[in-house]
Amino acid sequence: MKTGISSAAQLETACIVLARGGSKGVIGKNLRRIDGMSLIARSVRAAVAAPSVGNVYVSTDDPAIGCEARAHGARVIRRSADLADDSASSESGWLHALATLRRDMPGLKRLVFLQCTSPFTTGDDIETCLAAMQSQGADCALSVIEDHSFLWYRDAQGFGIGTNHAHDQPRQRRQDLAPSFRESGAIYCVDAAAFEQRGHRFCGKVALCPLKHPAVEIDSEEDLALCGAIARQMGGVPLEASRLRQVRAIVMDFDGVHTDNLASMDENGVESVRVSRGDGLGLSMLREAGSWRMLILSKERNPVVTRRAAKLNLPVRQGVDDKPGALRGWLGDQGLEQSALLYVGNDVNDKAAMLAAGLSACPSDSHPEILAIADWVLPKPGGAGALRAMADALLAAEAAP
Repeated sequence: MKTGISSAAQLETACIVLARGGSKGVIGKNLRRIDGMSLIARSVRAAVAAPSVGNVYVSTDDPAIGCEARAHGARVIRRSADLADDSASSESGWLHALATLRRDMPGLKRLVFLQCTSPFTTGDDIETCLAAMQSQGADCALSVIEDHSFLWYRDAQGFGIGTNHAHDQPRQRRQDLAPSFRESGAIYCVDAAAFEQRGHRFCGKVALCPLKHPAVEIDSEEDLALCGAIARQMGGVPLEASRLRQVRAIVMDFDGVHTDNLASMDENGVESVRVSRGDGLGLSMLREAGSWRMLILSKERNPVVTRRAAKLNLPVRQGVDDKPGALRGWLGDQGLEQSALLYVGNDVNDKAAMLAAGLSACPSDSHPEILAIADWVLPKPGGAGALRAMADALLAAEAAP
């Protein structure tokens, strides 16, 4: 949800993500998932979350990547095979996309280039990089990681020479070294006119933007596995703790959120569903913490919903067609504003309620229309850990200093 930035400013800034179908080091890399979300989806959602960015574009030669990109809010530019092979430069892909951007956004002034190989980029990171370029009066900016390592190079005879330290002098302490900066590979920002004129990303004065995201770029299966472990430790797709701390009410759909969206039916028409004990424990911890009001809100009226709500000791409202209206009434009864509401849904009948909430979330296997609008895609499917991931993240944010 874009907030705090005028529509005029958003029309001056666009994001381009290059995502080709071929990859040798990691087969099908851009569609591979880290803790429930594809690499292309992570990049698109980071750009969508950046308030200054207007349109988000994905340039690809792969229809499946295009479909995934659209599901998460991007526009797709079809790239020819010759611009998507191993020998094609990133600059050639960005320049190719620029013609479409100029047509869509006549006032275009700034471009953001994101790399899918850096899966932990956030909207705040993008804003920080754009701000660095503007505040320093630079023509371009890039995300970097501060590095206090001792660096070496080989001389003409092949012997080691200190690059950022005098190796033939008494050893300095690492913390006394002047910092070096290495590219994180995540974000590049450029002045659109300067980039178009010079044809490469470092198109004039360069602003360095140090960020503290995990310093991993995915070039191998081992990198992918490492990023998966880091994502699980971080609690899934990054969402700022400050935003989670604003939540004081949690309303959840039932089918596809508490369940895996499947039901068994016997010969008498009696339904049974499958739920997660982990989800139940997470909700129990939220309830015991006492910081959140919770409600199950379902369009269907079914005894299984009643039984599950009783098991969880949560209030439930069923047979609700007008979910936004029901939310307003319930929040009023609780003395809370909609800005304090987290709504968790999974399908198109939840869309209006999600748009009305201060924060919206969905399981990772939700309908594409819901994935595209959710502020927070939980790292697990419905009925299989999504609500536990939500609970863990909310509790961690509440406990954070």
